[in-house]
Amino acid sequence: MLELTIPAQEFYNEETNEFFIPDIIKNGVKLRLEHSLVSISKWESNWKKPFLTKEAKTINEIRDYIKCMTLTQNVNPKVYNYLTVDNIKTVNAYIDDPMSATTFREGYTKHTNNEQTTSELIYYWMIALEIPMECQKWHLNRLLNLIRICNIKNSPQKKMSKSEILARNKELNAIRRAKYNTKG
Repeated sequence: MLELTIPAQEFYNEETNEFFIPDIIKNGVKLRLEHSLVSISKWESNWKKPFLTKEAKTINEIRDYIKCMTLTQNVNPKVYNYLTVDNIKTVNAYIDDPMSATTFREGYTKHTNNEQTTSELIYYWMIALEIPMECQKWHLNRLLNLIRICNIKNSPQKKMSKSEILARNKELNAIRRAKYNTKG
């Protein structure tokens, strides 16, 4: 979960030639956010398009996604108009965080076909892999790692080619020679 503070900010009123701080953010606003499958599902139902694309989002789409991520109750919707550039950078860093110690070896590729990844597809993967529904509230990257691990563990083990076996054995022998300080 990410705790984000929208700070009190001064604005200039050209009609009255005065600086002012809007009442809605006078004391700053603290938000609790979660980048989860639930959040993406809400956003996709609002915008009727997949969230997980390389296509850049508009500022309105970004603000709406932050609204969808919000766990804090009874937040005035106008508050999101006062998000700062730093707030958005913080949210993007949180979204990009892997939230896991898991790493994958080369050879295990991610979802590579041209199928659009939508929240419904991820829910299908969860059901097919018998992942409990409470995981829909996890950070999305952590959930996607779990799905990937389940797919790897459930798939038949790939047999190594002769050249891969020879390369692996050569590497292991080099490690052992270095460890035991021998020549062969």
